Amino acid sequence: MLVEVVSGILQGYYVPLFSDIVVHLGVHDSDVNWFEAGQLLLSALVLPVLAKLGDMYGHKRILLAAAVLTAGASWWLAFADSFWTFLAAWSLQGFYVVWLPLEIALIFERGRRQNRGVSLTRRAAGLLVVGLEAGAIAGALAAGRLYAATGDLTLTLMVPAIAVTVIAIVIWLFVPESTPEPGRRLDSAGFVILAWGLLLVTGALAWLRMIGELDLGPSAWWWVLVLLVAGIAVLVWFVRFELRRDDPAVDIRVLRRPEMWPVQATAFLIGISLLGAQGPLSTYAGTDPSLGYGLGLDATARSNVIGVYLVSLIVGALLFAVTSRRARPRVVLIGAALLVGVGYALFLPFHRELWQVLANLSIAGLGCGALVGALPAAAAAAAPVGQTGVASALTNTTKTIGGTFSSAVFGVVLAAGAGAVASSTAASLGGYLTVWAVCAAGGFVAAALLMFVPRVAFASD
Repeated sequence: MLVEVVSGILQGYYVPLFSDIVVHLGVHDSDVNWFEAGQLLLSALVLPVLAKLGDMYGHKRILLAAAVLTAGASWWLAFADSFWTFLAAWSLQGFYVVWLPLEIALIFERGRRQNRGVSLTRRAAGLLVVGLEAGAIAGALAAGRLYAATGDLTLTLMVPAIAVTVIAIVIWLFVPESTPEPGRRLDSAGFVILAWGLLLVTGALAWLRMIGELDLGPSAWWWVLVLLVAGIAVLVWFVRFELRRDDPAVDIRVLRRPEMWPVQATAFLIGISLLGAQGPLSTYAGTDPSLGYGLGLDATARSNVIGVYLVSLIVGALLFAVTSRRARPRVVLIGAALLVGVGYALFLPFHRELWQVLANLSIAGLGCGALVGALPAAAAAAAPVGQTGVASALTNTTKTIGGTFSSAVFGVVLAAGAGAVASSTAASLGGYLTVWAVCAAGGFVAAALLMFVPRVAFASD
């Protein structure tokens, strides 16, 4: 729980400081995009490898190593004084993405020894998400206030570094180790192929997003197409290669199971709204209502809207932890996905008033909060012994790719409509309606895919 609080702090702390960081480094606002792209690329590369190492050598050992690496990057970040050093440190801080999958695997393995791995993991996953979102809220609220009080950016950036250092000590002293599965080995060739595939696909998506945000020339579209096609080709090669391995990096046969592939597909689809729709939400809330849409909120009011959404994620995670004891996990997953679809579908007719936006976000947030904890727990329950770490981590990978894909597409959609009404900077209402329609479709399609999961899947022990 404490580890996820710190993970939330890392995810929420830096966002309010970006404007000050840009001034400190002497770069342009658009250069902030490279920070996200760098961390995304590193996360996509290291997540499956670290998860497999956790299955092989013990999940606590790899969790501690990831925490130490994140702490080192956080301290480097506090003292970085140039764009390139800050970019390198920010990218290396992405090792924290493996924390939640390893925690889920630790809890599941401990519960399995007590013959209650599935039920224990479901309840714990909801509480972990509560810690994550509470940390994100605390980090976002604390960062601006600490900088305003001290006026020293380096001192302000030391706070998350201290938090990660402390949590590394907590993991070392208090987290019990899991029992690794003997006889496993690292499929280095498979991971290299997977890394190249993910690198090419996420690189293409990063280019696609920058086309929308930076108005790059037509030649940039060719780079997107070349990288995307090459990435898909490499991933197809990876699948065929893994099917011939005795101990593969990712067991494709397990992913084919009816209780596994809908979970991974749902993670991708929910990533669209969970990670890709937050930017459009913020810009819509700040759009001048004289255009006929938008809420015209200032920065403080917009942060309050995001705060309401984060609170709804916490409530959704808590409801999942409670209802998973009484209802079939499959039914809970379907219900949560439907809430996401309904919440964003309501944006289509109801988006003119603040209370409408808050109501829609709260409904979608309940579903997203439940799914953030439910998906890695469901993947762990569906995985065979010795593969819980990789299975849980793959939900994070697919969710991140879904968020990156949608963020890139949404950036292009909104940029295409800029200036269509009476402003040279505001996106058109049609662009925002498209974003909400895609998010709603993602929730409904996820619910439909989860219908293919066997009724007895993820049942209590």
